[in-house]
Amino acid sequence: MSAQSDRPFLQMVAERRATPSFDDTPVTDEDLQAILMAGLKAPSSYNLQPWRFLVVRSAEGRRRLRDACFNQRKVEEAPLILVACGDADGWRNGDLEEVLHMGREGGMPESFLEQVKASAPGYLREHPNITAWLNRQVMIAFTTIMWAAESLGYNTAPMEGFDAAKLRSALKLPLSYDPIALLALGHAKGSSRYDGGRFSSQRVVFEEEFPRPFRP
Repeated sequence: MSAQSDRPFLQMVAERRATPSFDDTPVTDEDLQAILMAGLKAPSSYNLQPWRFLVVRSAEGRRRLRDACFNQRKVEEAPLILVACGDADGWRNGDLEEVLHMGREGGMPESFLEQVKASAPGYLREHPNITAWLNRQVMIAFTTIMWAAESLGYNTAPMEGFDAAKLRSALKLPLSYDPIALLALGHAKGSSRYDGGRFSSQRVVFEEEFPRPFRP
């Protein structure tokens, strides 16, 4: 396994930058498994876990993805691209039943499980923006994966610049899979990772009601 970063988490957050270029050092199978498992433990609404992840490591696969990602070089450079999708129909196709089964095995009260069984289908069928719901769920797991990779000493570049139709074709995605984001993962080549700056809390954080400033 890669040497873990010895930086405290908050320091890691402060120092992380998107990686524009990668060398060809591979991500080990052991590390990849640990990184993915961290994401799969992320929270989700009703515990439905509607995320689906595709790992693309082959040179040919990364070439196809580069074409779908507006020819961004890092897509082909990075030894691994993780494609995060949301499955809009997973709850209809067995996920809800499995969630109820796992909850029962984990000791959840039957009354709570019955409430989930009764309310989740209606909530999802009638949701005014299921795409937004999927994005929220998947991005929690996606971000967890990114930080897990960084904690193991890897560099990352989250990406939303892609042609969804080309991506679907390249990966042969089912119709219910909505591609949401890509994560380039590996080791940075060179040192050209720039600090673009971040807004101050005074600009973006408020307290109790808008626009009352936040006072730490």
